[in-house]
Amino acid sequence: MRRILSIGCLLLLASGCHKAPKHVPPPIPVTAIRIEAQTIPANFDYIGVGESSHIVELRARVEGYLQSINYKEGGLVKEGDLMFVLDERPFIASVDSAKGTLAQKKALWWNAVQTKDRMVPLYRQNAVSQRDLDNALADELATKANVDSATADLYKADLNLGFASLSAPVTGMASQAKYREGALISPGEQSLLTTIYVLDPIWVNFSITERDLLQWRHDIKFGLLKWPEEMKFQIEAILGDGTVIPSEGFIDFTNPALQQSTGTMLIRAVLPNPEHLIYPGQFVRVLVKGAIRPNSILVPQTAVIQGENGTFVYVVKGGKARAQPVSAGAWYQDYWIINEGLKNGDVVITKGVNKIQTGSSISIQSMIPSLVPQKGK
Repeated sequence: MRRILSIGCLLLLASGCHKAPKHVPPPIPVTAIRIEAQTIPANFDYIGVGESSHIVELRARVEGYLQSINYKEGGLVKEGDLMFVLDERPFIASVDSAKGTLAQKKALWWNAVQTKDRMVPLYRQNAVSQRDLDNALADELATKANVDSATADLYKADLNLGFASLSAPVTGMASQAKYREGALISPGEQSLLTTIYVLDPIWVNFSITERDLLQWRHDIKFGLLKWPEEMKFQIEAILGDGTVIPSEGFIDFTNPALQQSTGTMLIRAVLPNPEHLIYPGQFVRVLVKGAIRPNSILVPQTAVIQGENGTFVYVVKGGKARAQPVSAGAWYQDYWIINEGLKNGDVVITKGVNKIQTGSSISIQSMIPSLVPQKGK
């Protein structure tokens, strides 16, 4: 009996020496993307401020009493529209007086010419002296000069009469009148009657930072960024409510110097504004378009992970996940632009990254398109 028990114990001990088979976890299902470089638009976003492209101060050029205001204050005036009228009666009288003076001077000139014409044949017949002829010639020249002076006085009087009526020199929005009817208007510092703001086209001013300039210089040097031909950028303005201005503008001025107080460079864009959607002083988003990023490598933002040692993504190698350090640049839509760390053909995990670690077995359930739709182009 003891022998049987001993044999049973030995069998039990022998069976306990064999280990149970190790459990192998199934591959983790993920979504991935196969990297394929592509050219994408490089658009830059700034905050701009509207400014009138042409500000005209309408000032009185002659003295007179304001007779009428002929425009709607704060409204649109078109080039040539009558805006102010001064009392014209003194100017009309000056024109009439100048006309009479001119007629008198012309009569004296005519008489001097006739006298000279009679003197010439008499002088040839020695009937008059050289001095008499010289006096006749001098009188003709003097009266002709008086006619020229009177003509200029009449022209000046006509000008002053014209200056009594002030019309809009440009099309734009007119501010309020500085004076009311009956006020005495005089040329000089107090001669401003109103101001006209041209809104079509409109200027939009925005600033770029020194950091942007340095980054662009770096990207261009290494082929990551390319400007449009002849630096012909297109400008798109977006209002505060999201309204996109339907017409595109262009950059017409770049300040050659940085502002030391802000470390920024001023840029001015010109935009068509026929519907007056942008007003002076209004803030708008400015989208600068036209540049491209050739051979860009893009991965969805969900694929990029910020770790203790920097930014990385998970790539698939031999059915397993491997952490790959990357250098991420700018955003494009919902994607990161990867400057360093990835190449064409790499398979990057985009969904399920929170379930894996380096060495995890991977099962790719689906592949997302490698080429990104260029909606912003």
